[in-house]
Amino acid sequence: MNFSSEQPRIIVVGSSSIDLVLETDKLPAPNETIMARKSGNYFGGKGANQAVGAARLGASVYFIGCVGMDPLGQQIMRNLVNEGVNVGFVAETDKDATGTAYVTTSNGNAAIVVIPAANNFLSPEHIDAADKYFHTTDLVLVQLEVSRKTVEYAIQKAKKYGKKVGLYASPAIPLSEEILDMVDFIVAKSSELYIIFGEDQREEVLKKYFNKVFVRDDTNSTIYFDGTEMKYFRNNTDNTIHKMGMGDAFTSGFAIALCHGNSIEECVKFGNEVSARVSLERGSQTGLPIKSDFV
Repeated sequence: MNFSSEQPRIIVVGSSSIDLVLETDKLPAPNETIMARKSGNYFGGKGANQAVGAARLGASVYFIGCVGMDPLGQQIMRNLVNEGVNVGFVAETDKDATGTAYVTTSNGNAAIVVIPAANNFLSPEHIDAADKYFHTTDLVLVQLEVSRKTVEYAIQKAKKYGKKVGLYASPAIPLSEEILDMVDFIVAKSSELYIIFGEDQREEVLKKYFNKVFVRDDTNSTIYFDGTEMKYFRNNTDNTIHKMGMGDAFTSGFAIALCHGNSIEECVKFGNEVSARVSLERGSQTGLPIKSDFV
């Protein structure tokens, strides 16, 4: 992985939330009550995770999102500012509360319920407000925790100006051929290929979208097709305990490596390394590494 002398400019369009994480001995069965060993509040949301991840790795990051006009929204805004993320295009709405997520985790497995709330109010008008920054950015990152209409609009605007686009296709929804063709790289979970592509044969998906679709599982492995052969990389140690945010970390690491002109293989390796470091800490943003960890 090589870092060029240029600072990448990245726009992240997506969600932010406060995550309440409960640590238990097992995941509860239906109608079962169990006791938690520990609880904690963490900053989350796939968009905010990727914005913080990219900023820590040295990028100039603009985040386009929406929070409620409440104390949780203010906490998110302060955290993003403290992380060096520009929040000039984070909207505030009085129509709903700030997004939250409730996570029960046990032995590396998790059950997650997300309440999008204010995230649902992120609209194409908010994308238009940042139009001049789409002119100058190097890459736009999107995920699927805000409305499909807004995600598609952001992708279309980025491509209008000839910019690279990365999509973390989670939570999975069916995506049109038009959108799949427009984006430059797609990160997807191995268990969700049929939802996204209408095809659950991994090799068929990877061969159709060679050097473009990167399929991951919760062991921090990534597989893709380079046009000639399947390429498989895995960064997994006995310390891989906390799996929240690993996909976001991979996506931000891959994006940074791509902006610095690295090969696809090096982008995948770096993404895996960033993801592995996140797994060492609780919370989706806590363990995100900084650029100086690698240079």
